[in-house]
Amino acid sequence: MILKTKTPQNAQSAQAIAGQQQEQNVAFFLRRAYKDHPQVLVINDFKFRFNDEVAQIDHLIVYSYGFVLIESKSIRGHVKVNQQGEWTRSLSTYQGKTDKWQGMASPIKQVELQQALLHQLLKHNSGEILEKMFGLNQGFGGRCWHHLCAVSSDAIIDRKSMPKAVSDKLIKSEFLVEKLNKVMNLKGKYLRLAYLADTRPFFNQEELESIGSFLIKQHIAPKTAATETSKVATSETTVPLATTPLTSTPIVMASVAITEPAQQEEADKSQIIQIVLRCKHCGESTNYTPMYGKFGYYIHCKQCTKNTPMKQACPQCSSKNTRVQKQQEIYTLNCQECGCGQRVV
Repeated sequence: MILKTKTPQNAQSAQAIAGQQQEQNVAFFLRRAYKDHPQVLVINDFKFRFNDEVAQIDHLIVYSYGFVLIESKSIRGHVKVNQQGEWTRSLSTYQGKTDKWQGMASPIKQVELQQALLHQLLKHNSGEILEKMFGLNQGFGGRCWHHLCAVSSDAIIDRKSMPKAVSDKLIKSEFLVEKLNKVMNLKGKYLRLAYLADTRPFFNQEELESIGSFLIKQHIAPKTAATETSKVATSETTVPLATTPLTSTPIVMASVAITEPAQQEEADKSQIIQIVLRCKHCGESTNYTPMYGKFGYYIHCKQCTKNTPMKQACPQCSSKNTRVQKQQEIYTLNCQECGCGQRVV
């Protein structure tokens, strides 16, 4: 599933434009491969802050066994890495021979720093993200962590003198999905039956949803020109529209009302659309139990004993491209088109 697409940027320089194109190419391959995969969550262009440090991950994959971070690099010439892990790239070629080279920062070291900060963020918030097991808080220990560097498909990679550890992580864009499938080693659609022989600890579907919801809320959205203009033109402090979905609880409803949240912890958390839940069979709106099954989240009515799916069209824009997410005991219907979040009460 694609939780976040590539954020458009106003690139000016040729290098920035090439870099943005490379990220879009990688995002395209990831979308084609995993947009309908329930066990793979993709977050493109993810920027977050933790412990006074900021990191930006080009592509983050959360899957049943762990995490994969992908750094995109636009390298159209030759690229070499020596035994000390130092990178060089070609600048020009004359009559088939490369005559100018330039050192460059190691994208592998860069993504390793991003991975370390992400691990700290998740570990610090594990009690909020993961459900308890046998009364104890779970952590992220034992989960699989991988990182890769995806370079332009027309790059020329000199693998003869390159350390194997680096070569294994350096992938051309068109081979990225093949490499990811080997790294993730997913067994099938149904976890319990397929993973009996696998000793790796895995996240169940609810935990995956919770992790994805938590990370999306951590994303630092870029400031746009329209936002800056609005701040200058307004003399009083205004509350902008929320840039990320806000968690709550969704389902089939009878009436819709706009309400203010009980407490606004931050100025950028605006109004939440709250939907009154009702059983579609008998109309009961209070005596039900939220549950999860083969086809997703639903409510089980205790009055008529029938089920009602949580997934529905967005009451804001009527789009059917919606997803239900759960964080602890809170459910949210998130629209992939208009970006709003609906709390069901």
